[in-house]
Amino acid sequence: MRLSAIHTYPVKGCHRLDHDGALVRPWGLAGDRRWMVVDADGVGVTQRETTRLVGLHAVTRDGGLLLRAEGRPDLDVPEPTGGEPVPVRTFRSRKLPVPALPAGPVADEWLGGLLGMPVRLVWLARPVRHLAVGDREHDTGDQVSFADAYPMLLANAASLTALNDWLLEAGEEPVPMARFRPNLVVEGAPAWAEDGWEGRSLRIGDVWFRAAGSCDRCVVTTTDQETGVRGREPLRTLGRYRNVRAKLLFGLHLVPVGTGKLAVGDAVTLAD
Repeated sequence: MRLSAIHTYPVKGCHRLDHDGALVRPWGLAGDRRWMVVDADGVGVTQRETTRLVGLHAVTRDGGLLLRAEGRPDLDVPEPTGGEPVPVRTFRSRKLPVPALPAGPVADEWLGGLLGMPVRLVWLARPVRHLAVGDREHDTGDQVSFADAYPMLLANAASLTALNDWLLEAGEEPVPMARFRPNLVVEGAPAWAEDGWEGRSLRIGDVWFRAAGSCDRCVVTTTDQETGVRGREPLRTLGRYRNVRAKLLFGLHLVPVGTGKLAVGDAVTLAD
């Protein structure tokens, strides 16, 4: 097996960035989902709420972020260094708010114009716990960014091929891997081999990870990541073939055990 693609999403819900290499931090890939758009209640705004986020292109830089979108001027946003943190939650149902620093009114107005709703941009200066103890079988503690639940997501290219075969059999169009918004994509494993990796140690290059279980997919997978158009697939087909205890599974959550650098082409191995 080998690593065939690396992606980050600097602002939660934004368009992906593709990388030849990336640094692994305890909370995930460097630059991945340390920023989040929130509503007036401090709750994260994601593609579940608005598909306009697919048009947000965010590029990290030392000490800040560059925001781009078609028809809008580029905006450079420095990492906030002062001011009082505000409590935010990735989802309304989350019990534990986390402190984040507001980016300021200029960024808020820019994003509000793009999304067509009043929002704020916040930065997670220091990853902290936002899942209560016991909420997940594999507890990540404070080692998570603004990711939904776990620091990283891995997808298997062969599993996508199998899913697309089912879609074609049903007369539907195949979907690209971008629909599943993974951080890492691997090649060379059989389709759905990742189902048997939960709880095992996985090494990619020189960095070790713990496989923390399959990912339950949501409506975001039905959203074209280039246009924002939303349909019914692949959730309907996942519901037919990958429905496990009312969860529609695709992809594998990972928790870094160490830190280091990954590069496309790195070997991927499982511990005995």
